[in-house]
Amino acid sequence: MYLVYADEKGNVYDHPGLFAVARNGDILTEILEEELIPLPEGSTLVSLPDTEPIGMDPDTGEMVKLDGCTAVGALVPQGITRLLLPGYVKTNKESKLPLFGYSAVVWKDNRFWVTGRESDDIYKWDPLNFPMDELRQRVAKTLETFPQNRILNHLSHCALEYECLTASNNFFNRWEGSLPVSYTCNAGCYGCISEQPDDSGFPSPQTRMNFKPTEDELVEVMLHHLKTPESIISFGQGCEGEPSTMASIIVPAMRRVRETTDMGFININTNAGLTDHIKGIVDAGLDLMRVSIISAIDEHYHAYYRPRNYTLENVARSAEYAASKGVYTSINYLCFPGVFDREEEMEAMIEFIRRTGIKLIQLRNLNIDPESYLAMIPKAQGEVFGMKQAIEIYQQELPDVVIGSFTHIPPDQLQRRKNMA
Repeated sequence: MYLVYADEKGNVYDHPGLFAVARNGDILTEILEEELIPLPEGSTLVSLPDTEPIGMDPDTGEMVKLDGCTAVGALVPQGITRLLLPGYVKTNKESKLPLFGYSAVVWKDNRFWVTGRESDDIYKWDPLNFPMDELRQRVAKTLETFPQNRILNHLSHCALEYECLTASNNFFNRWEGSLPVSYTCNAGCYGCISEQPDDSGFPSPQTRMNFKPTEDELVEVMLHHLKTPESIISFGQGCEGEPSTMASIIVPAMRRVRETTDMGFININTNAGLTDHIKGIVDAGLDLMRVSIISAIDEHYHAYYRPRNYTLENVARSAEYAASKGVYTSINYLCFPGVFDREEEMEAMIEFIRRTGIKLIQLRNLNIDPESYLAMIPKAQGEVFGMKQAIEIYQQELPDVVIGSFTHIPPDQLQRRKNMA
């Protein structure tokens, strides 16, 4: 498997003599055959600015830096879990990579391969199922039907400009649709994709919503989408802050919707730090809850999320309460090779999952500049297993917990909805 690199114009090449290597955290490592999958359809190859690639001389085993070239990574579709980072060194230590999740890529058998694992069925999140011409027509028709709804107008931008598939589902009237509700947040996540301080060095790839919706607007969006047993409407999107800060309008809106229809599922993607607010939302009829988390170790969690007036313990209590009330709970686990697979991280997270009754682990690649992230979190204390082995350990230790990438609907609850339809 050979090194892939780019020239100054962005043209991509495979090196005829150097083998590819990758990084697990900050450690250079050889790539195993079992860690490779063919470059998935929908992936994008990108050059990493201000970097130079590193390969391995197959005769001597020596690591070789390729001067005057740029390292290449792959941005893989949702549902593919990255196992290793590209092998590179930075030419400018102050430079920060844009907020994407870069996977190692190699050239083998006349094709590109990436270090990845298919963690879920990607059919519903395949961009080919979101034809842009049809989406434009559906957006225009929906906005004509709801001309005063600012949420749908906001989502039209997300769907057409950012090509957000969750937002697009609102206009296709299917699967999991977005319901952004909050322009404020009780955390200052280091890798937030919708709001960064001016001096952070990270340009935000999305624009956060800048208005407070009305209860009527929420109800309108929910009733527009919840029309089939499999439909899901989700608070908590990448273009907003923490949805539970708006519990004062979420709770009455949910109650009004459930007085009208039992169809579909109501989900919240949340940091779960506002336990009292989460309890109110749960009691109003919440079906699904996905808790965003990066670690079950306080020091690591707080370094990344930078929570305001809540702690990791609040997160655990929120998840426990939701599970006790029959809500199907999951974690949105932000994964980073060389950190996710640390012994102490795994032990703490397994204990957290057992305590809180989590039913589903949604593996999500952390979009971050690797050097910045590794510099801000605790150093590894024990063994680092590698992503593939770490996931296998989770499967062994938590046999009743589903490991995937997307929101799942419990089969018994889905059948109940179908019976009511």
